[in-house]
Amino acid sequence: MPNNIHTERLAALRAELAAQGLDGFVIPISDEHMSEYVGAYAQRLEWLTGFGGSAGTAVVLRDRAAIFVDGRYTLQVRDQVDGALYEYQNVPANSPAAWLGAHAPQGARIGYDAWLHGRPWARAVEKALEPRGATLVAVDRNPVDAVWADQPTRSLAPALPHPTALAGVPSEAKRAEVAEWLGARGADAAVIAALDSVAWLLNMRGTDVSRTPVALSFVVAHADGTADLFIAPEKVTPELRAHLGNAVRILPREDFVPALTALSGKKVVVDPERSVAAIFEALSGAQIIEERDPCVLPKAIKNPIEQAGHRAAQARDGAAVTRFLHWLSVEGPKGAATEMSAAEALHQFRRECGDLRDLSFDTISGAGPNGAIVHYRVSEETNRAIDPSSVYLVDSGGQYPDGTTDITRTVWIGPGAAPDEVRDRFTRVLKGHIAIARAVFPAGTNGSQLDTLARQYLWAAGLDYAHGTGHGVGSFLSVHEGPQRIAKSSGGQAGTGQELLAGMFLSNEPGYYKTGAYGIRIENLVLVEERAIEGAEGAYFGFETLTHVPIERALVDDRLLTRDEVAWWNAYHARVESIIAPQLSGEALEWLKEQCAPLG
Repeated sequence: MPNNIHTERLAALRAELAAQGLDGFVIPISDEHMSEYVGAYAQRLEWLTGFGGSAGTAVVLRDRAAIFVDGRYTLQVRDQVDGALYEYQNVPANSPAAWLGAHAPQGARIGYDAWLHGRPWARAVEKALEPRGATLVAVDRNPVDAVWADQPTRSLAPALPHPTALAGVPSEAKRAEVAEWLGARGADAAVIAALDSVAWLLNMRGTDVSRTPVALSFVVAHADGTADLFIAPEKVTPELRAHLGNAVRILPREDFVPALTALSGKKVVVDPERSVAAIFEALSGAQIIEERDPCVLPKAIKNPIEQAGHRAAQARDGAAVTRFLHWLSVEGPKGAATEMSAAEALHQFRRECGDLRDLSFDTISGAGPNGAIVHYRVSEETNRAIDPSSVYLVDSGGQYPDGTTDITRTVWIGPGAAPDEVRDRFTRVLKGHIAIARAVFPAGTNGSQLDTLARQYLWAAGLDYAHGTGHGVGSFLSVHEGPQRIAKSSGGQAGTGQELLAGMFLSNEPGYYKTGAYGIRIENLVLVEERAIEGAEGAYFGFETLTHVPIERALVDDRLLTRDEVAWWNAYHARVESIIAPQLSGEALEWLKEQCAPLG
């Protein structure tokens, strides 16, 4: 797929590397906060290569280049990135470090931006380069920025107070909790670099990153309960100052590095997974304690106000998605709908449900073979018609002040019955989804110990899927939130070892994907809750399902379901009807009742 624009950009980058005396450069999807979703100014990989996924890295040498993605993007990267310019590499089978260790020229100087990579990554690359006599060099100016003539600037939109009525706990109490945590470790301060941690700690939100309501800023939290917020002055309003109070000092963003340098001789906690290498360099005079960001775990355990807000957001969001599915049941068989028109229709239904601030990610609207691309993003070039007698997958979510939603539904576009193979695969995915929803597990259980429950019915048929079964979800924050997740433990995936604790939100989303044909995924969000079991020896937990939208009946082969699975299906849909029906009327309401009628 030759693309002159990306050929020219790669050539311009190589010329800049030569001017800076570099033999190569590494380009991640990242920003100064190690974010998953980044602002437009930080979309360097997409600008250079055309790849639009949320996770990936390119390595450019003078005579060859490679792009690295995980199993979610193996199809997408081939659609978007020119294979004549970049070799396709799969993670974790290969890595930038290993590839550089094999292909960097002898004695090469490989550049990297220390504000975009973590220190563990830099150390791994340095080790891989050693046998070739090559070195990893931190650049003074990112060479991609040097050749990106129309690169967007950082957002200067105002940072927004997030009221305690929605947050559930005031910032003062959160800072006191962090101060106590620091005191227990004999530490003077903690660097809070992750944007969602800053947002949670200060009860502050923003509009600087598409799909994630955060404000570009850093915080240094101190052991006395005070904090320093480093943020562009243009983003600070009188309302924000009043909200933060006198115990939060507001300083210009450019003062962040000098403030880190001034911590020389202090004991400072830094999270190596969430802080870039440049932060460690600036703290070279401090005694660094490498520990997980103290906001991460309390942020993941939602308080009762956050839980109630999420249920309210889910009720509104569920009505919007249900209206969309009814619309699709009418318009789909006509053959006029497309992936883009369906995504826009769903967005409009969400707008109409009230208080939508943004989507929680770009809607995955995949018709037929595009549904097999796990993190597919529709564009003008890839937009497909949603054909009658085909499978359509839609994964979407909304950002509301009281909650963040994420739901996937796979539907059969009539007329006619779905092929037996599709119904078989869908029902196996459904059985795995139900197994997670019904799981009961003892305290101390982590996500990797539950993952097999979701995959067992696919494995029995020699099938699997190349993504995790569940990820954490924020409270009007990131749709992908750690530290908890449900996934295979291999490959060093963060979060699989985190025990599941009451109050955590997770997704439940097993799937199946047949390349070139169709994709299937069923996703609800769940809440970890304590379960009372008579005679239990110790604490036990289970899941409350939070998402309430009908699951596609036309794709279920009920002969493959057990009595308990049918009972779960019927109870779930009775709950869906009780929550969603009062919000609907007319034909949409009648459709909902049909979809929620008992199975079997």
